[in-house]
Amino acid sequence: MHKMFRGAAALATAATAVIAMSGTATAKPAADWAGCPSGAVCIYPQGQDPAQSPSNVYWSYGAHDLSNQVGWHWVLNNQTGGASAELCLNYGGTNCNYTIGAQHGVWADLTPVNSIKLNRP
Repeated sequence: MHKMFRGAAALATAATAVIAMSGTATAKPAADWAGCPSGAVCIYPQGQDPAQSPSNVYWSYGAHDLSNQVGWHWVLNNQTGGASAELCLNYGGTNCNYTIGAQHGVWADLTPVNSIKLNRP
């Protein structure tokens, strides 16, 4: 058990290092990813490594207004089938300036972001 935990910790550390260097992340489809369920888009607490629990989980297509999301956060798009997510400067999913492809994540400053929009494939 101890060796399995060390191996998992080493894998998580290596994955985090790769994500940190590239600025984006990719996950396997149809599986939970860093606590983000398959089919969802997740926002993690400010400054938190995505291997922890998300603070916001979005399941439905369309716009979702954000509240109290300032500073740098991981946003993971764990939707399947090619569905994208967008970070939008205005409420209601308008004035979107960044698209996150399916099975990708981004380390983003959410201070100017007021909504996130989940798009059908």
